[in-house]
Amino acid sequence: MSSTDPAEYGYPAERARLLADPDSTGPQRRAALARLTDDWLAALYRAAGAPARTALVAVGGYGRAELSPRSDLDVLLLHEGPLAADLAERVWYPVWDSGVALDHAVRTPGGAREVAAADLKAQLGLLDARHLAGDPRLTADLRSAVLADWRAAAPERLPELRELGRARAERHGEASFLLEPDLKEARGGLRDLVALNAVAATWLADAPRDGLDEAARTLADVRDALHLTTGRATERLSLQDQDQVAERLGVLDADTLLRQVYRAARTVAYASDVTWRAVDRVLAERRRPVPRRAVRFGFPFNGARRAPVGPAAPERRPLAEGVVEQDGEAVLAQAARPATDPVLPLRAAAAAAQAGLTVGYATVRRLAAESAPLPVPWPDEAREQLVTLLGAGEACLPVWEALEAEGLISRMLPDWERVRCRPQRNAVHRWTVDRHLIETAVRAAAMTRRTARPDLLLVAALLHDLGKGWPGDHSEAGEVIVRDVAVRMGFDKHDTDTLALLVRHHLTLVDTATRRDPDDPATADLIAKTVGTQTHLELLHALTEADATATGPAAWSSWRASLVATLVERTAARLAGETRPPAADPEVTADQERLAVEAARTGAPALAFTAHVESGPDGGEPMGVELTLAIPDRPGLLGAVAGVLAVHRLTVRKAGLRELDPVGAGPVLLLSWTVAAEYGDLPDAARLRADLRRALDGSLDVGRKLAERDAAAPRRRGISTPPPVVTVAPHDASRSATVLEVRAHDAPGLLHRIGRALDASGVRVRTAHVSTLGAEAVDAFYLTSADGGPLAAGRAEEVARAVRAALEPR
Repeated sequence: MSSTDPAEYGYPAERARLLADPDSTGPQRRAALARLTDDWLAALYRAAGAPARTALVAVGGYGRAELSPRSDLDVLLLHEGPLAADLAERVWYPVWDSGVALDHAVRTPGGAREVAAADLKAQLGLLDARHLAGDPRLTADLRSAVLADWRAAAPERLPELRELGRARAERHGEASFLLEPDLKEARGGLRDLVALNAVAATWLADAPRDGLDEAARTLADVRDALHLTTGRATERLSLQDQDQVAERLGVLDADTLLRQVYRAARTVAYASDVTWRAVDRVLAERRRPVPRRAVRFGFPFNGARRAPVGPAAPERRPLAEGVVEQDGEAVLAQAARPATDPVLPLRAAAAAAQAGLTVGYATVRRLAAESAPLPVPWPDEAREQLVTLLGAGEACLPVWEALEAEGLISRMLPDWERVRCRPQRNAVHRWTVDRHLIETAVRAAAMTRRTARPDLLLVAALLHDLGKGWPGDHSEAGEVIVRDVAVRMGFDKHDTDTLALLVRHHLTLVDTATRRDPDDPATADLIAKTVGTQTHLELLHALTEADATATGPAAWSSWRASLVATLVERTAARLAGETRPPAADPEVTADQERLAVEAARTGAPALAFTAHVESGPDGGEPMGVELTLAIPDRPGLLGAVAGVLAVHRLTVRKAGLRELDPVGAGPVLLLSWTVAAEYGDLPDAARLRADLRRALDGSLDVGRKLAERDAAAPRRRGISTPPPVVTVAPHDASRSATVLEVRAHDAPGLLHRIGRALDASGVRVRTAHVSTLGAEAVDAFYLTSADGGPLAAGRAEEVARAVRAALEPR
């Protein structure tokens, strides 16, 4: 040391040299600064003539030996006996004179514990108490007592600690999304790391440690560089300081610096989410009443020695194939095999989101470690599960964050890594690029009733800004990227072209509406030429609104919404002349013809089951069954068959109904279904056939069966979804029938309820086209009156009202 004067001890000069040393950085410098400060304060304590039964104790960040260049010194002078009135000042004054910020207190051990019991922040500081000088027994006893108090009061104090964190996040936002993040107070910042250590000290739960130390180091290193750059004890990484901080840390540029901060903050925030869920489970378990006979030493009180009474095995309820609900989380079923089921991560994520749950930490870790990569192109089920996940809206976010934290998103979508944690230096944007994309999908989930292709809307919302990871116009780059991504996902050429159009033109509507004359016919003509079809216009309109509302309050207003809506309305009028061809029916196969002839001759239903094989690079694998049913036309047919499938827990992916007259003896209805088992195991074909016949002859009450099952099923909170939309298509949709369109959230028995409503309305279903896109049902029913003609306008609206009523929540 440059001085032996105990009152000075050369501290300011030595401290300045340490902070200026370019070879001293990171944890080593923080530890060295703490040691230098320890020696200085210990010398001041000794020079002050401190008596026996006193101790100088570092608390808080200083107690953890985590001193940044402008950190306060949190110090406690602990004593048991009498204390000279000026002793504390003899220690504190040299610190004040040096210009170092000091947070000090003088307490007895009992007084320190009383303050801690009343003040959570004080208790957190004492959890990190570290001896500096004096009687080490005093410090050790205080640490032991404070830790014991903390553990004993954990059930009461942990909720208070959690609320402190929530209040901080409310005030300071999330560090992983802010252009000027507060490194200490924002969610994912250094304060949350202190809270995680405090939770671990209770022995009730511990944070996932992978990457946490590295995240803590990143945040602390950036904070050190910020202190040295500004010369102030600031925690906010302001825009004007970011370039200098990046240069001091040897980072490429300010954007790279922010991405490092964002990644670290997300690691901390995710660890916090996992930890607090674990705390909730432990505290909930402690609040459960103990069975009356389960008492002393865990044995019953009836005198007979039986097996120890422990906590009941957690209830596991099925959510999807290979996925169950347990303790409020989605976890893998015991029979699940991630290594041989590449769709399992998406299936688990979709099931969790649709049930309003998150995926358990251990489950996500296992999926990341064991799951086989998705084949290219993706199987149909993988696309459906991705759409189902995105369609869950707000419930998708925590699930997506969990998958992203373990690298599963970048594994499925390699292009995601280029936009992950990428900042957007635009005051209009409130999110990083990747979070903006998933937020857009969340908002698009509320707009799925506005288009006949909700799956394309959701996928376009997720991918529309992928071009921001590349040079040039992000819309043009995004069009190229999305074509490649869509092909890898297994979309056909038509859908790939649609996705590319949506990405290329996702800004076109709002730019045109705000910059061109809306009254000029050329404006609507330009958009009509761009989109080409009414379906594309509907998709682009919904994507435009979802994108803008996910950007921030300044990006969307009632004025802009009105301009865009007017442009869309006028463009739709330009497109109204397009002919709306009816959905084409595939040609009748020889097997279908045989079934129809058999049904016409016998007057009884004829059924056939074949495996539904999904194509893939290795030829494909069975993904369900194709059920073909031919039966002489009769009332209630559609609802009865759909109800039997629901009773057997079969999910309808696709369905078609058409009318044939194979032998001229009267109409035969041919129903073609593509179904999959809800939990993986297909029902016995003979039993399904028998139940179909019973339902058709009236001996099986399908409605009552479904109601009984629903009543017995445990109630889950689930998610909120947009209400069903039932509309009568324009008269040009079909010349020979009235087309009823139904868009609704898919649910067990949905098609059964629609079929019963149509039957009760006394109309004939001549043709039906049923599609399940993710978790959304998009159905079209071609209806005729008893005389075989289209329904009158008023009659058609009556039928639509009946179907709406049947789909109302029960």
